[in-house]
Amino acid sequence: MTGEVLTRAEIHRDQDVFAVRQLGRRIAELVGLESQDQIRVATALSEIGREALALGAGSVVVFDLREDRLVITVDYPGGADVRQSEGVKLAGRMVDEIALSAEDGRVTLVKRVPEHRSHGSLDGIREELARRAPPTVALDVLREQNRELAGTLEEVLRLNAELAETNQGVLALYNQLSTELEETNRGVVALYAELDEKSSQLRQAAEARQRFWASVSHELRLPLTSIIGLVRLLLGAGAEPLSEEQEHQITLIGASAETLLTLVGELLDLAKAESGRLDPHPSMVDVVALAEELHMTLQPTGRADGVTLSVDVSDEIGEMLVDEAMLTTILRNLLSNALKFTESGEVRLAAVVDSAMAEVVFTVTDTGVGIPPEHLERVFEEFFQVPGALQLKAKGTGLGLPYARRLAEALGGTLELASRPGEGTTATLRVPHRMAGPEVGRVLVADDDAGFRAVARRMLFGFAAGVDEAADGVEALDLMRERPPEVVLIDLLMPRLDGTALLHRMAEDDALCGIPAVVVSVVSEQPGPSHPVLSKHGLRRDQLLEAIREAVRDKAGNAEGDGHGTHD
Repeated sequence: MTGEVLTRAEIHRDQDVFAVRQLGRRIAELVGLESQDQIRVATALSEIGREALALGAGSVVVFDLREDRLVITVDYPGGADVRQSEGVKLAGRMVDEIALSAEDGRVTLVKRVPEHRSHGSLDGIREELARRAPPTVALDVLREQNRELAGTLEEVLRLNAELAETNQGVLALYNQLSTELEETNRGVVALYAELDEKSSQLRQAAEARQRFWASVSHELRLPLTSIIGLVRLLLGAGAEPLSEEQEHQITLIGASAETLLTLVGELLDLAKAESGRLDPHPSMVDVVALAEELHMTLQPTGRADGVTLSVDVSDEIGEMLVDEAMLTTILRNLLSNALKFTESGEVRLAAVVDSAMAEVVFTVTDTGVGIPPEHLERVFEEFFQVPGALQLKAKGTGLGLPYARRLAEALGGTLELASRPGEGTTATLRVPHRMAGPEVGRVLVADDDAGFRAVARRMLFGFAAGVDEAADGVEALDLMRERPPEVVLIDLLMPRLDGTALLHRMAEDDALCGIPAVVVSVVSEQPGPSHPVLSKHGLRRDQLLEAIREAVRDKAGNAEGDGHGTHD
């Protein structure tokens, strides 16, 4: 890129260094640089000039203006290499660019100038330089530098004053925010206290409601049963003849009483579920026979409505060890709902085995009206019914699905719905294939992932006498000290106290060092040789249970080994 030479200067003695400095300052001013940049250019030239003079006389300094850049080249005498000199390093910090040529001993300094500076002013710059020659006497130069220093000092003092004012404003704002934050904290504390009180009131109300439903349900069952019995006596064989109207009225009384009895039974069952009094009693159940019995019981209703009911149970299931009454109630509720809200098409019950999870998966699929997405979870709320024209025709209490989900959880399984309006609904029930007696006592699952804790709880159902959960290592330590488990499952990546640190804490605690541990994590790190390690990815129930058995066996073997002594 070509440029226009503004002027040249030579350095032969100390006085020339002062002159070049002042010349650089003047040129920087004339090309439009700010005061601070003018001083930077002058300082860079002073350092370069001092280095050049130290190497010998005869250095040439050329000032060029190349479009938007002021370019200054200094040719050192004898082609000296000054790349490592302190003066060059300091000069490089004063300008935008610096280039060094060791072959010809040249240093090039570049400083960008404002865009408004044009080539049309070059002659004016040259005339101004010729008219106002810089001072060449050292005393004059010193006086000029003192003026620059005084100006810079005034600027620093002004900036300090502005900074002091800003600090005062920040301090006032900080005090105001601190006061507001303190008031907010007091409000939060008061709100927490109010929430605790409300929570206590809600718990008491829930307990009172459970007692109310249980009491009322028991009290209503007896008179309703009596009414139904009397209706059957009036309509049964050997009863006195009744007119057609009397028989019709009594039939209506009996149907209403049976409906009420069903509702009372549902309320009593739900109250029992909420109070945690659902205790499964597993027995060997023929799933094929159970499905056929449901098919025969509910099929007439399906035919009357023009709906086909079909069942498809995999032979792989065979017999299940499960509470038959609970499983039957869940499936009957699901099939009854499907038939109730399907006007045409098919309702299908299917059952297969999920070997990886050791579960039987029941699906009830229909071609009915479906459920809007916003109501998919609400249907599991007590007394909630999806609004719609078909809902008005179908009788129901809104208790069937909530109770079915409670039963599924009591069996160690889950109940989920998937649906699209106008296309039907699919209910998926997952239940452990075998509800055998527990092999181990309580198991503690220490993992910050609530989803994995739920999966682990399902896998451990029937295998462990009970399952405790902890969301981090600190909570796990507290639970183990309060109620030591027989086995602990540990995730390595947990907040507050990770899995590795938790294992170290357990090893150092005399009360906890004997608890077997199984590491179940997404990382492959081995925290110690004495702990089985499983990956969460693709984890199967049989793998988890076998790892727990191995950990228990190893701990038992180590304890027996430690207990054996030598005898003389």
